[in-house]
Amino acid sequence: MFNKFYYLTVLLALFIVSGCGNSSSSGSALERGTTFSLSVSDAPVDEMSEVIVCFSQVELKGGSENLIFKVGDGDNMITPNELCVDDNEVVIANTLGIDLFAYPGGASFALLKDIIIPAGDYSQLRLGMSDGSYGLLEDTSKVEIKVPSNELKLDGFTAAISGVSDLTVEFDLRKGMTNPIGQDHYILKPRGVRLVDNSTSATISGSADALQACSITSPEKGDFGGSVYLYQGFELDINDLSDNGASGTYLPYASTLVSYDGENYGYEIGFVAADDYTIAFSCATEDDPDIDDGITFLQKQQATLESSDIVVNF
Repeated sequence: MFNKFYYLTVLLALFIVSGCGNSSSSGSALERGTTFSLSVSDAPVDEMSEVIVCFSQVELKGGSENLIFKVGDGDNMITPNELCVDDNEVVIANTLGIDLFAYPGGASFALLKDIIIPAGDYSQLRLGMSDGSYGLLEDTSKVEIKVPSNELKLDGFTAAISGVSDLTVEFDLRKGMTNPIGQDHYILKPRGVRLVDNSTSATISGSADALQACSITSPEKGDFGGSVYLYQGFELDINDLSDNGASGTYLPYASTLVSYDGENYGYEIGFVAADDYTIAFSCATEDDPDIDDGITFLQKQQATLESSDIVVNF
């Protein structure tokens, strides 16, 4: 039904901060565990005016026990709302819908805040997704977004006593959201999700001379003028760089669209793990995550990311 793909990088900021008590309260629950918070943020999406993602629970597997925080359970402080509805526009009970467009850039929505969890090794973080997730196209038509088994299984982490674990769950829908042929819905797959340690991650941002490089005339604010892709490692041949649906020599760590703010074209990729990166610019704005689009890259740069934000311009 749809012949275009719509891209979104969604950031779920996961903050896990170990409690630090004093000697007079060494037996407190805070000293034996960590404080757990989970927030949501987003980035631009092509051709959509609204994206609602519906959650039912957060589960932490491992440690001394499996922990489940359900939407609608007052003890866990995840309050439901009425954004998630069924085909008859009836509100789905015990769901929390988040309007991602309401939390751009550094803004975020707190799913969980200051929850005390036991210290230990957690083998997985699982996000329970309910029915009701959808996107609105520019013509206001509604597109259902489905998640296989209504669950996204992520990597684990260690919550250390008197330590700090500050993590981010990043949804890169340029990798993970597909529109199956002949279907009227999108599927969000876990391959577009990764877990990043914020203490060793930062943001890569910059500008691109898309007007000249891509021969763009009369741009309007909000238009897209190409894409930027990240690849782990240095000295990568630009001809060996692959797009999100390819199976080439070097596959992207992350990617984002370059957008026009009324004066310049710019991009931003947040919560990038510390490493050496090759950053490449292309005029392409569409990238089917299921096939090799044969995207051509015009320029590449190299940069080392540590714990401070960096700027890379094209």
